[in-house]
Amino acid sequence: MLLDVFLTDQEKALKREVRNFAKDVPPELTKQLDRDEIRYPREYVKKLGDRNLIGLRFPRKYGGRGLTWTAEIAALEEIGVLGTALGCAFAMPSIVGEALNVFGTEEQKEKFLRPMLKGDLVSAEALTEPRGGSDFFGATTRAELKNGTFTVSGQKRFVVGADSADFFIVYVNTNPTGKPHERISLLLIERDRPGVEVKYLYGLLGTRGGGTGRIVFRDVKVPDSNLIGKINEGGTIFNTMMIPERLTSAGASLGMGRAALEVAMRYSDRRKAFGQKIRTFEGVSFKVADAITELDAARALTFAAGKTVDLKLPTARRLASEAKKCATDAAWNIVNLSMQIIGGIGYTNVFPIEKMVRDTRLIQIWTGTNEIMNLLIQHEFYREVLGDPNPGRNIEVDAPEGHMKDEIVYEDDEMWTKGW
Repeated sequence: MLLDVFLTDQEKALKREVRNFAKDVPPELTKQLDRDEIRYPREYVKKLGDRNLIGLRFPRKYGGRGLTWTAEIAALEEIGVLGTALGCAFAMPSIVGEALNVFGTEEQKEKFLRPMLKGDLVSAEALTEPRGGSDFFGATTRAELKNGTFTVSGQKRFVVGADSADFFIVYVNTNPTGKPHERISLLLIERDRPGVEVKYLYGLLGTRGGGTGRIVFRDVKVPDSNLIGKINEGGTIFNTMMIPERLTSAGASLGMGRAALEVAMRYSDRRKAFGQKIRTFEGVSFKVADAITELDAARALTFAAGKTVDLKLPTARRLASEAKKCATDAAWNIVNLSMQIIGGIGYTNVFPIEKMVRDTRLIQIWTGTNEIMNLLIQHEFYREVLGDPNPGRNIEVDAPEGHMKDEIVYEDDEMWTKGW
C-alpha cells in the first residue's frame, strides 16, 4: 500500500495497533450510533485513552506519545473506516489539544490536557454561530472582562460532542469595535458552569451519535485563568488551529474512502452477471481504477501536508487546505462510485454504503467548506509565486512574438480610452 512508503517502522507499528483497535470496535456500536440510540460514544473514547491512542502528537509528559503528523495521519486513516462520528471523537482531542498544548498555560495543561488524553475528560470546540457559518470573525458571542472575570453571552451551533463534553473551547468576541482579526479571544468553558445549556441536538443525515448540538451561554462567569493565549488574539490561534482541523479531516477521509472501495471490490469479486464476475467488466473495473488512483493521490498529498507541518514550512497552511479539499472530495467520489458498483442493493442498509454516503456528505462542509479551502489555496499560492525571491525561468520570453509589447495589454491605457 502507498501508505507504507511514507512511514517509519515505528509508524507502521502504530498503524497496525490502531487497525487492530478498529477491528475490535463492536459492530453494534456503529449501528447504535446511527440509530441515535447512543448520543455520544464516551466509552469508546475512554478505551482510546486507556490504550494511549488519544493526542498522539502531544508530549509524553502530558500523556501523549510525542509522535509526528505522519503517525497521526496513519492512525486517522485506520480510525476513519469506522465512520465520521467515531472518527471525529478520535480527532477532537487532537484539535482541542492543539490549542492547549501550543497556547495554554501549564495549569490548563495539567487540569484539562492531561485528563483529556487519558479519556477521562471529553472536549469540544464551539466555533460556528447561527448567523456565522464561514464568517469566523463575525462572531457575536460576547465575553466582557471585568475584575478578572469574563461574562459570556451568546450561542454556538453544530458543536460536535455538545451533548457530553466536559469542557468547550469557545471563540468569543472580546473587542467588538476592533479590527476583524483583533476581535476574537479563545476561552475554555466548563460544562457545569451556571448559564451553560445544551439547548438542542440536531437530527442529522449522517454522522449520528456524535452529540452534535447548539450551546447557549447566558451570562456565564468564567475566570480569566481560562483564557487560552492572550486576549483579542483568538485570530492568531485560529490560524494555527486550521492545521489540525483540516489534517484530521483529511486523514480520516482516507479511511472512509478506502472502506467503501474495499466493500465494493469484494462485492464485485463475488457478484456474477452474464456468467462472470462483474469485476471483469470494464464498466466496473475502470471505476475501481479511478477510485484507487484518486485515493492514492489524496493519501500522498495528505502525508506531504503532514510533513510540511512537522517541518514548519511556510507552505503548511496551503497544503493542509489542499489535503482537506482533496481527501474529502476523494472520499465522497469513491463512496458514490462504490454504490454504483454495488448497484441497487447498495442503496439499502443491507450494505453499509448508504451510511457511508450519508456520513461523507458532511466532510466537504465541516472544518471549513471546500469552497473556503479554494479561497485559501489560491490566496496562499499567489503570495508564494508573486513573492518568490528566486523565481524559475520566465517562460514568457519564449513566446515567438513576445517582443510585441503593444499587444500585451493588462488594463486600459490612454490609447484605448481615446479610441486609438
